[in-house]
Amino acid sequence: MIFLTIEQQFFNEFRLMYRPFTNQLNRQLEPYQLYSSQWAVLRFLIDKGPHSLVEIANFMSIEKPSVTRLVQKLVDLRYVETVAGKDKRAKVVQLTPYGEKIVDEIQEHIKPLLEKALAGVSKQDIEIASRVLANISKNIHQ
Repeated sequence: MIFLTIEQQFFNEFRLMYRPFTNQLNRQLEPYQLYSSQWAVLRFLIDKGPHSLVEIANFMSIEKPSVTRLVQKLVDLRYVETVAGKDKRAKVVQLTPYGEKIVDEIQEHIKPLLEKALAGVSKQDIEIASRVLANISKNIHQ
């Protein structure tokens, strides 16, 4: 019989949680014509402010052409706009006032999903898990 190491078990549990959560989140985002990856861009802009396409790509660990497509959809929805940056060659992506309103609305809309997913998990455990995941992310990106 093969036994999983604690490390293998951890990443197995993460995988078993991640996909179903993303699928449920995508269903919650449908009324806003969004997917989780586009929501991630909006969250990044709320948390970190206006950034260039390259900075968004680096933060999300995806290729710039993928970010360009994600942002274009958000522009089409009027959630974000692109403006010239300090370096006129680089576009900066920022939320529109409408986008800020939509982000607030989405956060309220998905709150029950987040609460359900974290039911029975203490605030302390959530803080610990957040730190653990941040450390793993940092290790992977080194």
